Amino acid sequence: MNSKFHSLVITLLSDFGDVYPASMKGVILGIDPDANIVDITHSIPRHDVRAGAFILMTAAKYFPSGTVHIAVVDPGVGTKRRAIAIRAVSRNGDTHYFIGPDNGLLIPAARAAGEIEVYDISNKSLFLRNISGTFHGRDIFAPVGAHMLRGLRIEEVGGRILDFRDLDFGTGKKKCDSIYCEVIYIDSFGNIITNFSGKSLDFQPGDELQIEDIRVIFSSSYGFCEKGDPVALVGSHGFLEIAVNMGNAAKMFDKKQGDEIMIEHL
Repeated sequence: MNSKFHSLVITLLSDFGDVYPASMKGVILGIDPDANIVDITHSIPRHDVRAGAFILMTAAKYFPSGTVHIAVVDPGVGTKRRAIAIRAVSRNGDTHYFIGPDNGLLIPAARAAGEIEVYDISNKSLFLRNISGTFHGRDIFAPVGAHMLRGLRIEEVGGRILDFRDLDFGTGKKKCDSIYCEVIYIDSFGNIITNFSGKSLDFQPGDELQIEDIRVIFSSSYGFCEKGDPVALVGSHGFLEIAVNMGNAAKMFDKKQGDEIMIEHL
C-alpha cells in the first residue's frame, strides 16, 4: 500500500435516485469496513452524462488527495462499452482516482485534477461473483473502488489505454464586445451555467449586458439586484452564470443544456 496517496474517502455520484446506491455502499463496506463514503449526488438527470460530468468536475477537486471517486451515469451499461479507472496527479503531487464507464463522464473531473492515466478495468477477480447486465455500479465499480481504497495499485485493475472516450465542454469565445458561449448545465434553481471561464471575463460589477434582448447587470452575487431581475455573475464553479434573483433564468431566457448564448457588453 502506498500510504502517501491512501485515503479512507470514497465518493459516489450517479443518476440512481434514492434506492440503488445503498447496495453499492454495502459492497464497499463489505470490502473496507472503515470506508468513509460521501454521496456527491444521486440526482443527476437520468442518462445525462454531461450533467454528471459537470457536477463531478466541480465537486471532486475539494476532496483530499487519495480520494476514490465512483461515478455512474451509464446508458450503455451491459454493452461493450468499457469500464475504466483513472489516476489524476496534480503538479503538487495530489492524486485522485476516478472509476466508472468509458463514456466521457469521468474525463473533465480527472483532467481538472491533474495529468491523467486511464486504465481498462479488466481484472475480473476484483468484481463480484455474479455480474448483472444492468448494475455495474454495484458489481464492478463499487468493488474495484473499495479495493483501490485499501491500497490496490491502479496498474492491477487492467492495462493502460489511450483510446478512451473523451468529453470536453468547450470554451466560450470573445469577439469584440460580445461573448459567444454554450449552456453546459442548468442547476435546480434554474441558473444557467455557461462554458465561458470567469478568469477570462473583464466585466466589472454594475456593467450592463444584453442577453436575448434582455438587459442584465453583471454583479458579484444574486442579492445585489431586485427580486425577479436577471443577473450575470461568476458562479462558485468558476464559470459565467446567468441567474434570476429568486427566479428561474432557464425559463426567462428559454434555454436548455447545449444551447448557445450571445452576451453583448453594452
